[in-house]
Amino acid sequence: MIGKENEVYLVKASNGVAFVLIWLILGAIVFAFYMGFSNIDGFKHALEVVRGKYYDPDDIGEVSHFQALTAALSATVGLGNIAGVAIAVSIGGAGATFWMIVAGFLGMASKFVECTLGVKYRDIAADGTVYGGTMYYLTKGLKERGMGGLGKVLAVVFAIFVIGGSFGGGNMFQVNQAFQLVENITTPVGGVSILHGKGWLFGLVMAILVGIVIIGGIKKIAKVTDKIVPFMVAIYVVASLFVIFSNYDMIGSAFLQIYNGAFSPEGIAGGAVGVLVQGFRRAAFSNEAGIGSASIAHAAVKTKYAASEGMVALLEPFIDTVIVCTMTALVLIITGNVTAENASLNDAQAILLTSGAFESAISWFPYVLTVAVVLFAFSSMISWSYYGFQGWAY
Repeated sequence: MIGKENEVYLVKASNGVAFVLIWLILGAIVFAFYMGFSNIDGFKHALEVVRGKYYDPDDIGEVSHFQALTAALSATVGLGNIAGVAIAVSIGGAGATFWMIVAGFLGMASKFVECTLGVKYRDIAADGTVYGGTMYYLTKGLKERGMGGLGKVLAVVFAIFVIGGSFGGGNMFQVNQAFQLVENITTPVGGVSILHGKGWLFGLVMAILVGIVIIGGIKKIAKVTDKIVPFMVAIYVVASLFVIFSNYDMIGSAFLQIYNGAFSPEGIAGGAVGVLVQGFRRAAFSNEAGIGSASIAHAAVKTKYAASEGMVALLEPFIDTVIVCTMTALVLIITGNVTAENASLNDAQAILLTSGAFESAISWFPYVLTVAVVLFAFSSMISWSYYGFQGWAY
């Protein structure tokens, strides 16, 4: 099952590195070189496009560049940015942060390619509804290469996987992890939470709210995500910066730990394996680069030029991994919450670990983090519901 935060069962190489990880890294490197490092050179242009400098409301599509970006980001910026980072830096130490950033920059090239293809090979229905994503560029693209049969098989397999991902990592995991933090925050010292045993009620409320949004399709989803995503990311980053600068005397030491640990055996394990493999297998902070899911959201954009949306898409790994995940890692390092003992934590425990790290500088922050986590979960659920629908429609 392929998805941002699914428990993914992977075929592994003898040294414990998943074959899919090697494939994604090699692909990202090839894309980066082949595209002339558009992930770096195109950064300024990407910002101009997402700001609407070249936007034409009369172009074919359903949403703006900014809305397509936030719709896709809502699926990637999730609980993995909190729990997954805590686990990764505990496994590999502070040096894992360096490899996380490298993975983010490489992922920008993959995201550029897959989302450009998503727009190039999309289908537009008579009523203007867009159907696009990996299923369509596998079918049409491989057919152009004389491999139409293979393309159809791969497209159907992907569609089945994305449907499964929408139920599992895209919804069930999100709401369960969010409930655990809500239950924890409402538990008095030595007491029992008023929500204890009422997970079904929390799930029902979330399901109703998600249903209200997704019934309106990508247009309704985009109108919600273009407000939620900037808000929740801003809250999290500002809080992280507050913790970091509240301990300004530790900033130099934190970066020294990252530098010294980046090339140690523990750092490589925590970065290359602990960051990406843990991201795929344990709901870590995967940015979905190379997986193909984000191209479904980006395919709905209003544009005449497929590559313009590819430019916008390359901002996703930068925001998701280079900014949000790095902020989490720095908070954990500076507050001293990176220890080998934490490597065995599960996702729920890792979220509480991160919450405790913030609480050490901001006593009331666990309440804010709880709101952020619920928003992270909600936004991921609505986007992955749309992905699942598109897979079913195909």
